[in-house]
Amino acid sequence: MDYNEVMKTLESMGTAQGVKIYKQHGAKNKLIYGVSFANLNKLKKKIKTHHALALKLWESSNLDAQILATMIADPQQFSIQDAQQWIKSVQFHASGSYLAGLISKTSFFKKLMDRWMTSKKEYYKQCGYNILTDALKNGRDISDKECRKYLDTIENEIHQSENRARYAMNNSVIAIGVYKLEKEALLCAKRIGKVNVDHGKTSCKTPNAIDYIKKSLEKLKEKSTMAKAKTT
Repeated sequence: MDYNEVMKTLESMGTAQGVKIYKQHGAKNKLIYGVSFANLNKLKKKIKTHHALALKLWESSNLDAQILATMIADPQQFSIQDAQQWIKSVQFHASGSYLAGLISKTSFFKKLMDRWMTSKKEYYKQCGYNILTDALKNGRDISDKECRKYLDTIENEIHQSENRARYAMNNSVIAIGVYKLEKEALLCAKRIGKVNVDHGKTSCKTPNAIDYIKKSLEKLKEKSTMAKAKTT
């Protein structure tokens, strides 16, 4: 599929209800078709990896096209200059999250992660912590020492940070607890207390970090036990 075909397909898949849902969740983009994530994923499977197309889709400024762009971009071809350009036009936390997922697979993820974590701009900081969360999930090289530093920073800054940055920071505490430092993350979450995030006119909730860490670890143990049982 070329650029024009993809844009026509996205437009045909869009719905007024989809546009309404995106806006209720905080999307500020002027161009939105309202394509469901189910359909975006179908397109992703059809197109697979197409980096040149991804670059064009992001330039469209259309929200649906930008999210799809993060799904089909090649992390090996995606440059730090591309990332720095893309983050400038993020106007919705979900597109920021998907951009972070892409960056977490690149060779330069730590450089931008650490830089954006210190930003005073909401989506930059959100994206920085989203990169950390995704990198931990993907088993990227992040040391215990680095994780302790991140926990300290989150504890000191989370309640003073912007709305979506708070949500991302809370998720990073969870990820550190699940994949790296369980006890230290649990203690950090206890000291932080309740994290208030405005989810707009939605039913979304901010996860309780302590409960989520414990439940996630229980699930991982169950999966490990089942995997061992299959091999015996």
